[in-house]
Amino acid sequence: MLDSQTDTSLPQRQEDLEKLIQQMLEEARHQGATAADAGISMDKGLSVTVRMGKVETIEHHQDRGLGLTVYFGQRQGSASTSDFNFAAIKSAVTSACTIAKYTADDPCLGLPDYAELAFKHPHLDLHHPWQLTAEQAIDIALRCEDAARAHDVRITNSEGATVTVHEGLHVQGNSLGFIGGYPSSRHSVSCSVIAQDGEGMQRDFWYTMARDATELDNVEEVGRIAARRVLQRLNGRKIATQTLPVLFHADMAAGVIGSFIAAIRGGSQYRKTSFLLDSLGQTIFPTWLNMEEKPHIPKALGSSPFDREGVRTIDRNIIQDGVLQSYLLDSYSARRLDLKTTGHAGGVHNLLVGHHAKTYQELIRDMGTGLLVTELMGQGINRVTGDYSRGASGFWVEGGEIQYPVEEVTIAGNLKEMFQSIQSIANDIDIKRNIRCGSLLIDHMTVAGH
Repeated sequence: MLDSQTDTSLPQRQEDLEKLIQQMLEEARHQGATAADAGISMDKGLSVTVRMGKVETIEHHQDRGLGLTVYFGQRQGSASTSDFNFAAIKSAVTSACTIAKYTADDPCLGLPDYAELAFKHPHLDLHHPWQLTAEQAIDIALRCEDAARAHDVRITNSEGATVTVHEGLHVQGNSLGFIGGYPSSRHSVSCSVIAQDGEGMQRDFWYTMARDATELDNVEEVGRIAARRVLQRLNGRKIATQTLPVLFHADMAAGVIGSFIAAIRGGSQYRKTSFLLDSLGQTIFPTWLNMEEKPHIPKALGSSPFDREGVRTIDRNIIQDGVLQSYLLDSYSARRLDLKTTGHAGGVHNLLVGHHAKTYQELIRDMGTGLLVTELMGQGINRVTGDYSRGASGFWVEGGEIQYPVEEVTIAGNLKEMFQSIQSIANDIDIKRNIRCGSLLIDHMTVAGH
């Protein structure tokens, strides 16, 4: 239980945070809560941006937060604070308890089942500090931007190159006896430049990201890729409205699969706001396509030993031979659907989307004539009906080869039909994302131009 002697002066070690969580849970019990869970997060990092060869921003940050949810039977209350002193923490516990006393009963509320909790979990090698000074970060950012700007005289301006360094420690626990946490890191280098040729002007970017800075791509090459990408987009044309194949570059393909993930979340299912409502066991994708979640890949950006409720994560088939095998459920949505949690409080962890052995270039050749999409704009997705309509730009492909850049078009279809019409997925997997998917070829979509 918290008392005035409790030391809450910015603990730094995981064991200190675990002790503080145990004290919070005991305080909640003392104030009458029948159950409780708590979490503490601490983050620190550095972000440096240079633009046109000069330092634009240097930011050091250190954040902390504490959250608590209490249950009085099947009534729930939550509170949070960024103040770690005794009075603030005790006040947060009192606030959560007060809220719970005035909320309505909900039979689906409560902690996860004891048997689902990750009392034992693997070490995933997620923490790799990058001991980088601001001066060193500036040098890296300058090298990245300089490489982009020197690549071609048509690179006339820059939105900057940014280096970010991040470390975090998250610990959570509940009154069932679970307590766990782990440190993590995430570092990146990015560059965004502007090219001009005649009256045309375009912007594009590139980046590298990893938990371990030694695994970041060469920073000069990041700049050169950003330059090549923007130069390819100069002198874009419009095309006539028509129906034709569409190839989503790997950068964009993850977003298409992300719409599927959103549709099978428990919240979308029990609220009946999904275009894939009651689709468990149904064929959603072509029969050659599989999707598997692998939460325990060492160093991977999406890896986690347990979800935000402390439920253990496991390898799981989401799509097998095109058929939906599982929704993505936290404890509450699972109870609403009369199912069991799948350990997805907070989202999916390393979704591996099946692919063919074909390369990105081979998919362009297979497409023959169609649109290669490299950028999407707008939020034109109806999660209830699956209707899909978004602004796009990319490249016109004819005879299996890229002919010229395309801009100011809209691509439209219905996600159910789009999923069924996937012809192939290339092996150019983007591992910088939680959804690992290669470039994705859809048989036909409506492309609205002029």
